[in-house]
Amino acid sequence: MAKSTVSQLSYEELEAEMKRREKSVRQLQRKRDRLLTQLEAVEKELSEIGGSRARLHAGGRRRPRNEKNLTDAMADTLKGKVLSVTELAEAVQADGYRTTSPNFRTIVNQALLKDDRFKRVSRGRYTVKGSRTRKKTARR
Repeated sequence: MAKSTVSQLSYEELEAEMKRREKSVRQLQRKRDRLLTQLEAVEKELSEIGGSRARLHAGGRRRPRNEKNLTDAMADTLKGKVLSVTELAEAVQADGYRTTSPNFRTIVNQALLKDDRFKRVSRGRYTVKGSRTRKKTARR
């Protein structure tokens, strides 16, 4: 049905649209009922083999588990090095830190600014306080 104001529709057109929508609602409700029945069967099968229901209801993405928190992983990666935020974000992930964040570089940057263990060496370049580092010269 094309978008138009209700006042422009005739009584017959309104009645036809209401019937069409009611039919669509009934179809969707039947589909939902079938899917719920299938889901219940899958949940029963999972519980029989010792699976968890929590995963089914978690919704969305699941947060990965890491052995260390982000700041500890960053500190380990930065020991003896001076890296940019982008280089650090890539290096932390290369060292095994898992994330599903679409803006991980921003999270790393915020962690560098908030945690006292990190020291800004020059614009956009950081190291761990107390670690002996060789300062890399900027390439131009």
